[in-house]
Amino acid sequence: MSEYNIIDHEYDVVVLGAGGSGLRAAVGLSEAGLKTACISKVFPTRSHTSAAQGGISAALGNMGEDDWRWHMYDTVKGADWLGDQDSIEYLCKEAPKAVIELEKYGVPFSRTEDGKIYQRPFGGMTKNYGNGIVQRTCAAADRTGHAILHTLYGQALKHQTEFFIEYFALDLLMKNGECKGVIAWNLNDGTIHRFRSHITIIATGGYGKVYYSATSAHTCTGDGNAMVLRAGLPLQDMEFVQFHPTGIYGHGTLISEGVRGEGGYLVNSKGERFMERYAPNAKDLASRDVVSRSMSIEINEGRGVGKEKDHVHLHLSHLDKNVIEDRLPGITEAARLFANVDVTKEPIPVVPTVHYNMGGIPTNYKTEVITVNGSEKVVPGLMAIGEAACVSVHGANRLGSNSLIDLVVFGRAAAKRAAEIVKPGTPHESISESETEKCIDRFDKLRNAKGENLTAGLRLEMQKIMQSKCAVFRTEKNLKEGVEEIRKTYDGMKSISVKDRSLIFNTDLVETLEFDNLIRQAITTVDSAYYRKESRGAHAREDFPKRDDEKFMKHTLAWCDGKETKIEYRDVHNSTLTNDVQYFPPQERVY
Repeated sequence: MSEYNIIDHEYDVVVLGAGGSGLRAAVGLSEAGLKTACISKVFPTRSHTSAAQGGISAALGNMGEDDWRWHMYDTVKGADWLGDQDSIEYLCKEAPKAVIELEKYGVPFSRTEDGKIYQRPFGGMTKNYGNGIVQRTCAAADRTGHAILHTLYGQALKHQTEFFIEYFALDLLMKNGECKGVIAWNLNDGTIHRFRSHITIIATGGYGKVYYSATSAHTCTGDGNAMVLRAGLPLQDMEFVQFHPTGIYGHGTLISEGVRGEGGYLVNSKGERFMERYAPNAKDLASRDVVSRSMSIEINEGRGVGKEKDHVHLHLSHLDKNVIEDRLPGITEAARLFANVDVTKEPIPVVPTVHYNMGGIPTNYKTEVITVNGSEKVVPGLMAIGEAACVSVHGANRLGSNSLIDLVVFGRAAAKRAAEIVKPGTPHESISESETEKCIDRFDKLRNAKGENLTAGLRLEMQKIMQSKCAVFRTEKNLKEGVEEIRKTYDGMKSISVKDRSLIFNTDLVETLEFDNLIRQAITTVDSAYYRKESRGAHAREDFPKRDDEKFMKHTLAWCDGKETKIEYRDVHNSTLTNDVQYFPPQERVY
């Protein structure tokens, strides 16, 4: 450890990640007068929130009657009844307030003729408890995430949040089951930084790059999730991985659900609008799990398009050119760049692509991390928000445009809860040097690894296993093979090779640390999927095609120590926060 220069910091709160949720938390914390550090491995406006296109859901009622209770019903139903209803009530009730707040911060939303925030229809969003389509998704053209991210970064700077940019978070500092801070590596100068804090908020995003074809950026490696596993805490519902129906074929770039919200539709090789068969009411605006499975069935039964018959077409050439130009400019550009398609004349080739992780770090609706030893217990000093967290508003399947509202509502909730717990300037406890040494030992071992396995080779092996063994449709045989094969890839870590020994912008080491994080999440994902013997939301078992509420109306909890996992379950919260809504009992799937 002596060869590393360790620099100490003390803050009231440390936020890991500078995407939408991390920045919203940082703004709220700074507004509350708490000394706040925001650590990010990329420049904040390069965070993956900028890739969110379609919009942010809130029952504003700008385009017709709407009600937060209808939004809640859709979210419970879209989650296939695995979402925690207290958290979902909090999300939907707070959503209109959070969007208006963003508007006041300066988010340049698209407007109606009378100046209100423009709202478009999105999959699974209905009025009057499933009776008709509602326009609930607030949009800034098709660059909503980009607009929100830049606005929140500006607000964080305005409130003098301290940023540590291009710092790679390594591990949490734990003491007697409580989180006391985090250790990070400064990529700019090679120094190691120890941040002591009363609360650490994990906002590190999803782990989409565990799969071969994903809409995620290369930075989406779930670093915070892996830090939680190494701290001896569980991850929740990792088997629920959302495949977005419309990734550009052969590239994976996202084509927003907003395209179908504006009237785009899918066709097979026979020119049939096949969604009319699978979801006669919602059609192309059915929830993402339904559309992805429907597309996969069409492809598997030989009705795919192209030479290999392995994708389908998304048509929007019938739409008014002004609508395409005003509301879908980014999609037009992406289709031209990555598919060589003029959307006003030709369809876009699309295929289901990994897009979102419903699972993550288990929290309550106040964003406090929980663990379960017989009963739910809060982990002091630790919070999680955004895609890294599983507050479980999305349950088994997230509805489109519910992710951005999740970021800002629970980013705000984390700041609010931290302000209740932490008194500014409270002295910090001492932490055992052994915690720091444990982290530095892992870092040093990987940095000096001299084996024969290249990180890129192991990563590709992992991604292909996950893509083939834990995909849209799953079987006992495939998952069992996945459980065994992913552990062989993990064993490859024993003889991994890092050629670059430097400490400044060592991308070889960064990618190896990221792979170490990803492989742990791959193991928990495939194990959790193997043990859930039912179909629910994004988890589709061909050998167990029905939902089993008697046995599996429960959250999966997975602990992982190396390649050894422990699987337990905890009850779904079916009680609500207030009497404003009632428990929505499980029904048959309507779309």
